[in-house]
Amino acid sequence: MKIEERKGKKDVGYGCLLIIACFLLIILCFSGCKQRENTWEPGMPLQKENVKIGVIHPNEIDSNSVFDYAHYVGTMEMQKNVGLSDSQIIRKVNVFDGDPAAAEGAMRDCITDGANVIIAASLGYMDTCEKLAAEFPSVIFAHAMGYKLNGHNFTNYSIRLYHARYLSGIVAGLKTQTGKIGYVAAWGKENSQVTSGINAFAIGVREVNPEARIYVRVTHNWYDPMGETEAANALIASGCDVITAHCNTPAPQIAAQRAGQWAIGYNSDMSADAPEAVITSVVLLWGALYTRLVEGVISGTFTPTPHYYGLAEGAVDITPPNKRLAAPGTESAVEMARRRIINEGFNVFDGVLETNDGGTIGEEGKTLSDEIILSGIDWYYRTVVEL
Repeated sequence: MKIEERKGKKDVGYGCLLIIACFLLIILCFSGCKQRENTWEPGMPLQKENVKIGVIHPNEIDSNSVFDYAHYVGTMEMQKNVGLSDSQIIRKVNVFDGDPAAAEGAMRDCITDGANVIIAASLGYMDTCEKLAAEFPSVIFAHAMGYKLNGHNFTNYSIRLYHARYLSGIVAGLKTQTGKIGYVAAWGKENSQVTSGINAFAIGVREVNPEARIYVRVTHNWYDPMGETEAANALIASGCDVITAHCNTPAPQIAAQRAGQWAIGYNSDMSADAPEAVITSVVLLWGALYTRLVEGVISGTFTPTPHYYGLAEGAVDITPPNKRLAAPGTESAVEMARRRIINEGFNVFDGVLETNDGGTIGEEGKTLSDEIILSGIDWYYRTVVEL
């Protein structure tokens, strides 16, 4: 072969390699742009069409698990309010929040599928979120009802449940005829989320019925229909004529109806579960919170500070009292209390509060912070009795 022929073929080879290299460079640049478009960065807006959210639920989504159902409804409302497609929501259900390996696996699956926001709808996911947030700094991790955060991409969010618990306490305090009100609690004083709700409820009861007492029975489980029924029955047997609860099923309210007593629902409207017993329900309106959270991601205004929303923000409330079951004057008493919270700065845990062991909490002219109310209350209010 002549030297010129070999040279020509060599030049052609170099030309082909150059074309391939340019082609690969274009692909890499395009992929890099797409990667940057889909990647969250602090303080930078993320295009709505590039948002992808992984939602982690501890139980199946059905009416028997009212906690999960309330979060499900909230995320659906957020999707509608923000304008996200179904393909932008990855939902993992029945991920036991007491199993860190299962929680981590579910979150990693979401991230692999492109999620840049993880909504972990249970306190039990908190430590897993903390771990993965350090590994994935371009993914936002938000967990419900916890207290940990990292100042970058890991935050917590809570609703001011105690606002609605206080209002429902007024309903119960006006209704009781025995002066004994039963409270089925998933956990005892070691869980501030539950305990703060019990105390706010008790403060509401005392506002209208100073002589009434709140009797607490603990099941030591978030989801235990049989245990919740047994606890409610024990409270009714002890003379309680109004039953409420902080747990994940309507079993206590159904038990109250079977016994011919009254009830206050929780998480979702439970009037359909026990229509002859439920006077009102404490409802958790997660849609308001989730909408603001995701809108912040899209606008670039998201911050990893705790996100607290209450009655004024439309994140929690009670259903209109059933006039057929509620005591006379209930509706006006509730509206007066609602105005105090929204318009007058009343925060339920105001001033000096007496505990049931003879101590005091708080200071005159001050109120407890959200952080203390949601993660630092390990005491019961003066009118609470442990059964």
